[in-house]
Amino acid sequence: MTTTTVRQVIETPRRPDRTAPRETRLRALDGLRLVAALMVAAYHYGGRGGEVTVAWGSSPKDQFPTLSGYFAYGCLGVQVFFVISGFVICMSGWGRPLKSFFASRASRLLPAYWVAVVLVTAVFALPMVAFKAVAPSDALVNMTMLQQPLGVDRVLGVCWTLWAEVRFYALFALCVVLPGASRRRVIMFCAGWTLAAAIAQASREPLLDIVLMPEYAPFFIGGVGLYLVHRDRRDVYAWGIVAVSFLIGQHYAVRGLWNAADPNAFAHRTTLGIVLVVAFGFLAVTAIALGWLNRANWRWLTVAGALTYPFYLVHEHLGWVVIHGLHTGLGLPSAATFALTVASMLLLAWLMNRYVEKPLTPKLRSALAKAR
Repeated sequence: MTTTTVRQVIETPRRPDRTAPRETRLRALDGLRLVAALMVAAYHYGGRGGEVTVAWGSSPKDQFPTLSGYFAYGCLGVQVFFVISGFVICMSGWGRPLKSFFASRASRLLPAYWVAVVLVTAVFALPMVAFKAVAPSDALVNMTMLQQPLGVDRVLGVCWTLWAEVRFYALFALCVVLPGASRRRVIMFCAGWTLAAAIAQASREPLLDIVLMPEYAPFFIGGVGLYLVHRDRRDVYAWGIVAVSFLIGQHYAVRGLWNAADPNAFAHRTTLGIVLVVAFGFLAVTAIALGWLNRANWRWLTVAGALTYPFYLVHEHLGWVVIHGLHTGLGLPSAATFALTVASMLLLAWLMNRYVEKPLTPKLRSALAKAR
């Protein structure tokens, strides 16, 4: 083969990948989002101590003697969210210019977030509420979503996860979206981030830890790898990314959340239990990526997915207020209080989606996409 022929082979554009799926709404992924959010809510309402004890009037262990131990695993819903996020961000960023990607992410996160900050601040400022509001100056900083790195008191307890999401978006935008997404570039991004995160962990350098997030990187990277699997289930490199991400991710989850059996501890999380929940997150997204759950195509799952983000934002702090009112104030049983609190937060999430996200998200996205 001549040099000219070799050059022609290399430079000839590849035909479209016939294994790449036609992008349609993955409604099962919407359902999994809500499952992860409900896991986190169960943890915040009945799987931990802290200020929720004030809401119940006693420890949630007293309210849910059997279930509280299981609710303690609900915090792993965050790791499930991160796997889903890796999948979705790779899917939405593929073939999209940087400005459009930024407009999409900002318009998706900010409207509901701003309203949630205002709502929680306003409710906690009421004299009859038993929980203390943050200082006005700190509340204003919270509107930027940068309160975590600035060391400012948080209005929303869950906002630390948004700080992790924002850093993931920035890394993906700079390394993949800006130069243009391709299978090779995404694989190099996943491999490079995995190695860099391991180096950051070994170096114990705070700046590297902030940028590369060794503790959470495997979950985002695993989700990105699963999107490659979604495009081509025969992609050996994609499966390798997923496998390595699970192995490293479960290690960080166990290291961070395992605790020895101790009668003074709120609950005992076992190593096996943590690994099983992490495996559930990876396996559930894998099943969706492979199309095994395509039959779960019910329209209500789209609604469930739309409610997940506003529900996630408001459920913890406003849930405490509802629990205190229903259980301590009205004397409702624990189970009824739990169910009604979740239902009320879902209703509030629906109102936020209907009257905040639906009208404001497209307007903000359009304004950001058109801006020079």
